[in-house]
Amino acid sequence: MANKLLYRIALTMIKGIGDTLGRQLLQVMGDEEAVFTEKKHLLETIPGIGSTLAAEILHPEVLQRAEEEMAFIEKNKIIPYFITDKNYPYRLKECEDAPILFYFKGNADLNAPKVLSIVGTRHITEYGKEQTEKLIKELAFAYPGLLVVSGLAYGVDVHAHRNALKFHLPTVGVLAHGLDRIYPPLHRKTAIDMLSSGGLLTDFPSKTNPDRPNFVKRNRIVAGLSDATVIIESAEKGGSLITADIAFSYSRDVYSFPGRVTDERSAGCNALIRQNKAGLITSASDLMEALGWDEEKKQKAFPQQGCFCFDLSEDENRLISLLKEAEEMHINQLAVTLHIPVYQLSPILFELEIKGIIRNLPGGRYKLQQ
Repeated sequence: MANKLLYRIALTMIKGIGDTLGRQLLQVMGDEEAVFTEKKHLLETIPGIGSTLAAEILHPEVLQRAEEEMAFIEKNKIIPYFITDKNYPYRLKECEDAPILFYFKGNADLNAPKVLSIVGTRHITEYGKEQTEKLIKELAFAYPGLLVVSGLAYGVDVHAHRNALKFHLPTVGVLAHGLDRIYPPLHRKTAIDMLSSGGLLTDFPSKTNPDRPNFVKRNRIVAGLSDATVIIESAEKGGSLITADIAFSYSRDVYSFPGRVTDERSAGCNALIRQNKAGLITSASDLMEALGWDEEKKQKAFPQQGCFCFDLSEDENRLISLLKEAEEMHINQLAVTLHIPVYQLSPILFELEIKGIIRNLPGGRYKLQQ
């Protein structure tokens, strides 16, 4: 397993090969070790590789850097998540540019039933602080296991983390650098507190500085890890709007608090709402209703299967039984559990929706109709 991890890390160390091309390379070769043991002339024939990248793959420095990183994560008890791992966050895996490998230190369940990203301006106002605290306080009361994700940056991010800790919710910070440092240094205590109630996550190896492009890159993880993204406050331009656009491109739900038209820190939020890229919310109740989470609080008995006035197939009955036990599941989870490919499962789900037996929730999740 140690050798396997070495080659997995090495796959992320190759200059010129990002997550998307790394995935393709892994798919063609079938195994991470095979990438580094194949002959150069054969690597050159792989679409998108060519002679230059083939030489980079076989450069001895790649495995050397991977060995150093492996020693670092083992020493610091950091958990690596590889794209083919069973416990790799299934929400993130859906994203075409998901990191092929990322590093995590902490104790959070990255596949928690409910995950919410909360982001916004670094120049948070008193209004933003109030809305952040109120939202998280109300969500914590309704869903004690909710995982809050943000970026540990100044402003809304760190207030989201601190309020999650205050109201006993697990919270994960997605970093734009390696786990050998904390940026900004002012947030070190908050980061340490998060290790025992959440954690820190990054797809950057140690010795990586918090350079500007890294913050944009890490935003895809903030958006991809979550069921939905909430923008508390944002100016007309800002990193949180990039996160919102990424979440929107992933077909994830985006919500935003509106502000006065004269408020500079609300201009971005108002624009998202105006462009129909974000739903307008004013409270946790609005958010829960929009996501369908409030329905779970209703304790209505589900009718017995014999009450359905339809002839149901074996697969439909199996799916219904599964949702009766799990209450709510993502389409990918259903496909894996039922051993039915997603392309075959989709028409079954659609048919049950038409019959009024199940509901399609935001983010590709399904539950039985009450």
